[in-house]
Amino acid sequence: MTVINSRRLFLALSLGAVFWPKLMVASEKDAATQIVYLAVHEINQIINSGNTEEHMLRSFEGVFNEYADVPTIAKYALGRDARTASATQLEDYTKAFSVYFATKYGRRFREFIGGRIEIVEVAKVKKYYSVNTIAHMPAYEPFEVDFLVSEQSGRPLVFNLIIEGVNMLLVERQEIGALLDRNSGKIDALIRELKAF
Repeated sequence: MTVINSRRLFLALSLGAVFWPKLMVASEKDAATQIVYLAVHEINQIINSGNTEEHMLRSFEGVFNEYADVPTIAKYALGRDARTASATQLEDYTKAFSVYFATKYGRRFREFIGGRIEIVEVAKVKKYYSVNTIAHMPAYEPFEVDFLVSEQSGRPLVFNLIIEGVNMLLVERQEIGALLDRNSGKIDALIRELKAF
C-alpha cells in the first residue's frame, strides 16, 4: 500500500462530525445512510475520548465488528485460500483479521481530530448502496470516500470503502496475500502473524 493511499484509508476510517443524529429508517436507502452516520459518529467519539491507544484500539475493533461485514471482508482478503481453509481456520482467521484491521488503522486515529464527513448522495448499485461522501480535514484537501453498504448478511453493513478510486478490499487482499506468501501459504502461520500484528 502506498503512503498516500494508506493515509487516505486511515483518514476515511477516522473522520466524523461533532454530532451525528440517529435517523428514522424508512427504507434500505435510509438504512445505508444511517449505518454510515452511526459508524462515523462512534469513531469520532473514540478519537476524542482521551483514552489510551490500547483502549481506543479495542473500541475501534468493536465499531468494526458492529458496522462492517467482517466475515465478508476477511474472506475476500484471503482470496482463493478461503476455499481450502477449514471451518475452524476460517473462524480463527476472521477473529485475527478483525484485530489486525483495528490495530493497523486505529493507530492513526489521533492524527485526524477535527475532521468531518459530508454525505453527498446515496445510490443503489446492483445489490448494494453506495454512500458517496466528501471527507474534510484541516490539513488536507477534501477527498471522496464511498461507503459500500449491503444487507446480504441480514442487516445493513459496510463491506467496502472506495477512497478516491482506491478499493479497500483489493488493498487488503494484496496485503493479506503478501503475508500469506511470506508464511509459505500456511493459513495457521498467517493467523499467528495477524494476532501478533
